[in-house]
Amino acid sequence: MSRYWSKLVKKLTPYVPGEQPQQAKLIKLNTNENPFDPSPQVLRAISGVTAKQLGLYPDPESTELKQAYADLNHLSADQVFLGNGSDEVLAHIFQALLSHDKIVCFPDVSYSFYPVWCELYSLNYAQVPLARDFSVDINAYPLENGGIIIPNPNAPTGMLMDLEVIRELLEANTESVVVIDEAYIDFGGESAVGLIDLYDNLLVVQTLSKSRALAGLRVGVAMGNRRLIEGLERLKNSFNSYPLDVLAQTAALASLNDVSYFESSCGKVIACRDKLTHDLESLGFQVLPSKANFIFVTHPEHAAEALFEGLRQKDILVRYFSLPRISNYLRISIGTPQECDAVVIALREMLAE
Repeated sequence: MSRYWSKLVKKLTPYVPGEQPQQAKLIKLNTNENPFDPSPQVLRAISGVTAKQLGLYPDPESTELKQAYADLNHLSADQVFLGNGSDEVLAHIFQALLSHDKIVCFPDVSYSFYPVWCELYSLNYAQVPLARDFSVDINAYPLENGGIIIPNPNAPTGMLMDLEVIRELLEANTESVVVIDEAYIDFGGESAVGLIDLYDNLLVVQTLSKSRALAGLRVGVAMGNRRLIEGLERLKNSFNSYPLDVLAQTAALASLNDVSYFESSCGKVIACRDKLTHDLESLGFQVLPSKANFIFVTHPEHAAEALFEGLRQKDILVRYFSLPRISNYLRISIGTPQECDAVVIALREMLAE
């Protein structure tokens, strides 16, 4: 451990992302990337960026993109905040809106970055247990809290909360910010964005990484009450006035404008997910009901870690978490039809052995 590290750095437990392999032959189903290309309009838009544009600072407010998000979601531009991927947006939220003396609450089985941000910003937090079926139990959340954040659909389970449940959560927690992290909402869920004008404590976070297939560009967004967005802007403008570069703004705007391609791409992912679910259930796997671009599966007669290692030997990467409650589950990202078929064939062979 370096003697130059601060006390804070020494005690941090960094987030560990899924393996990013260097071998081209691997089937990579461990990081929830979109198996289909982004809209062709994205590449055309990027190719149109001029040398002059690259030599100048980007629009610090991402004005066109912010307005496009506002129009798409029937909001005003001052209800939209943009950042380099939803991870940066969420980091700003933890620091700007959840930094209180009271505890920040999130599910015990959830995005493992949440505890990292709490440690980074010295926040007290509580991991609230999911119900036995892995659904979110909003009645388990303490009324005295400094903020609540829940992915919907949840990760790594893929399970979705209905909007009525989110309404109940908002109405029971009017004195704290409720953040709904919607990284996977476009794969079969209904966004909570429509509730923003009804609840001034609601903040909805989305990303272009998943359903828009733009993980390589890092564009994330938060939408909510103007005062919440103002708090995020104050924090962002204190140290990073130009968050989104020219290419990211250009590509994101082109993606948002290509509605038909977006809907078609999401439909293909959903179809692959449903078929993969059916195929694995026919092999005896138990698959949680997913509305994300991945599924969470377990087999009653085979250890998940052994299946994970077996798939790795067959050049297929999935995600395994050696954590309480989920140590016998695998998270499998949805790939192309051919990649999903390869997973089923490999697991069938392993079970037969």
